[in-house]
Amino acid sequence: MKKILSIALIVLLVGFLFISCGKKDVDKTEPPVVTKEDVAPKPAAVKVEPAPVVPAGDKVVFSLINGAEPESLDPHQIQGVPEHRIYEAIFEGLVAYDPKTALGIPGLAKSWESNADGTQYTFHLRDAVWSDGVEITAYTVVDSWIRGLNPETASPYAWFPAMFIKGAEEYNEGLAGKEAVGIRALDSKTFQMDLVGPLPYAVDALAHYSFAVVPLHAIEKYGSKWTLPENFVGNGPYVLKEWTPQSSIKVVPNPKYWDKDAVKLDEVIFYAIDDNNTAYNMYLNGEVDWATTIPLDQIEAASLRRDFHKAPQLATYYYVYQTEKAPFDDVRVRKALSVSFDRQALVDQVTRAGQIPALGIVPEMAGYPSLGEPVYDVALGRKLLADAGYPNGVGFPKTAILYNTDANHKAIAEFLQQEWKRNLGITLELENQEWATYLASRNAGDFQIARAGWVGDYQDPNTFLDMFVTGTAMNGGKYSNDVYDILIKEAATLHGADRLEVLLQAEDILINDDHALMNIYYYVTLNMIDTNKWGGWYGNTMDYHPVKNIYKK
Repeated sequence: MKKILSIALIVLLVGFLFISCGKKDVDKTEPPVVTKEDVAPKPAAVKVEPAPVVPAGDKVVFSLINGAEPESLDPHQIQGVPEHRIYEAIFEGLVAYDPKTALGIPGLAKSWESNADGTQYTFHLRDAVWSDGVEITAYTVVDSWIRGLNPETASPYAWFPAMFIKGAEEYNEGLAGKEAVGIRALDSKTFQMDLVGPLPYAVDALAHYSFAVVPLHAIEKYGSKWTLPENFVGNGPYVLKEWTPQSSIKVVPNPKYWDKDAVKLDEVIFYAIDDNNTAYNMYLNGEVDWATTIPLDQIEAASLRRDFHKAPQLATYYYVYQTEKAPFDDVRVRKALSVSFDRQALVDQVTRAGQIPALGIVPEMAGYPSLGEPVYDVALGRKLLADAGYPNGVGFPKTAILYNTDANHKAIAEFLQQEWKRNLGITLELENQEWATYLASRNAGDFQIARAGWVGDYQDPNTFLDMFVTGTAMNGGKYSNDVYDILIKEAATLHGADRLEVLLQAEDILINDDHALMNIYYYVTLNMIDTNKWGGWYGNTMDYHPVKNIYKK
């Protein structure tokens, strides 16, 4: 679907382009006044079934397959799903996740309110302490967020809060001091933040680890070793007990946690296993209680079991091109590869779990349609490749597909390798790297084509689009388009249908004009867990399942 910018918006964009003088930031204008209905309401309290009392002496251990070895336990140094699951157990931000809906609910903050136009939020903190007994205050929140935004911290996710908080981007880019960041402690229990616009998703996003509150006193004392078990200090429902690299992480209840009575597990074990077959066999053998992935060749058999859970997920599987490196600096080459494989055949023959072929990066959401059906046109692909100087693939340079070690990712890469060999006459190599190395390569742009997957950080189209703004740390493909950048920033000052329309315009440029990404399918979640045995685990579109809420029935 191709949308046309309104004349008024085009004039606005051209004006912005002229006044920006080549710099990616644009002037912040005052947002329009919004009605009370446009301001996000306070979330309702979590409603979950009460956990039964376990007889004294019966130790309850819950274990799960967590995927790859986490690259870090420092919330300001992480960026993946394995790390996120652990973060939810050992830390808690101002906002936590509702286990049923994955929407934001009170965490460290017991309540909050916004101003009339939704551009400023004030949070009221509950009485809470770190696991070593040190008090957590609004000043702790301010200092923690400043640490995450500090360019010297080099947080891979600093761009995320920088797109929410007024002045944060300027500080993170070294253009202003920390005093420019729109956050403050009004007193020890009252924290306030100023947003760049009336962002309807802001509160939900605060549960993300890039908004983490961290133990600065422990970090100052132990430096980079503060996340070792013997030095660890956290404020989540659990604390770190053991960390055996490349094997497992064990956490136990935090006796200082403000809601400690809600924690019913005596120990949680996160197994670092990225071999899907090994992981699945451990589940079948009763060695773990929750398997977070299933081998492709086992999905059909698994689907017949009562402990199999499948649901749509707000997530997209895609390949990203390094747009600064030949031959992928040519949009014709990027488009040629994108239109020259059959996505429906891939999900039917390879992934086989009901995934939905994707053209855009944003799945269809309430009020936001997807870009439409993906194009499969081999003749067009061949013409585009020939026009780019590679007729029938002749002269196409040596190219590798980068993916993180995983049998499922390998199977998808092999399918594409065969499709492009048959349809375009080009031969691509496959390169796998372990998780931390792969993330570093992707973030640095050290690849030609790389596998990627994105699970929304909150339930809004913006979560799929803002990371492709010029210069963001996770924009490893080095994509840059001035109009795209302006549209994303402009959307932050709007609300309702107007905001969604501007985001759709931006996605259209990213995908249909520039072909910066090759989207493959929208995910479904595949989990194995016996919910007749374990309570507090609920399916949701974010696939978020905080272990705080899990208990043995």
